[in-house]
Amino acid sequence: MSTTALNIGALAIPLWGDLVAVGVGSLQGAMFASGFRDRRLDLLGIAIIGVATGVGGGLLRDILLNVTPVALQSNWYLPITVVAALLGMLLVRLFRRLDPLITLLDALTIGLFGAIGATKALALGLPEVPAVFVGVVSAVGGSILRDMLLNLPIALMHVGSLYAVAAGAGTIVLVVMVDLGVPLIPAAIACVVVTVVIRLLAVRFGWSLPEQRELGRLPRMRWPRLNLSRTRTPARIDERTETGAIPRYRIDRGDRPD
Repeated sequence: MSTTALNIGALAIPLWGDLVAVGVGSLQGAMFASGFRDRRLDLLGIAIIGVATGVGGGLLRDILLNVTPVALQSNWYLPITVVAALLGMLLVRLFRRLDPLITLLDALTIGLFGAIGATKALALGLPEVPAVFVGVVSAVGGSILRDMLLNLPIALMHVGSLYAVAAGAGTIVLVVMVDLGVPLIPAAIACVVVTVVIRLLAVRFGWSLPEQRELGRLPRMRWPRLNLSRTRTPARIDERTETGAIPRYRIDRGDRPD
């Protein structure tokens, strides 16, 4: 841990900004849960999902850091998350139309929570790598609790748009900049920008990490045979492996001329 990192304070934002951030998280959690009609969630269930999604990351962060959770130090956090969750459930069709805006706000939220978590860990004396871990948990912990409560596979562990990766990249940038002596605010802004850009590009272009696959299942690389004689233009035939993830191609040689 560098002396610079030890001397910084945790990133602080106005209360209204923090409430907006947790409200967006609760809104998304309720919209997600409302899609599972077979679960037959009642209003209390939606409220619990909203609270867990909105403040879950902060709760896990503060538990890891052994400090009193911020969400329990004010009367505002829990009511805001409950109201946001109920609005997300009742007005789900309206908010679906605002999906691009909500996606942008969500990306800003995970970047902000990642910056808050990482700087709080650094301020308490944690080394750089654990600080990045705390930042990522702070950013994505709400979605983990949401999936656990709904008895679903944890989404960020499966192939999909980069979520935890975006938060991790942003917090790494922040920690490196702090170690290099960059002031806290510019480092936090860089963290949020990197997180937002990666997250939005992943959503726009469908980026994801490669699917897990044991070494024996990787297809062998096939090199085309060179034929220096005059032949017809080779045809490329698309063949896919059993998983459909990595394409390979076969080069058909043309007939020799007489």
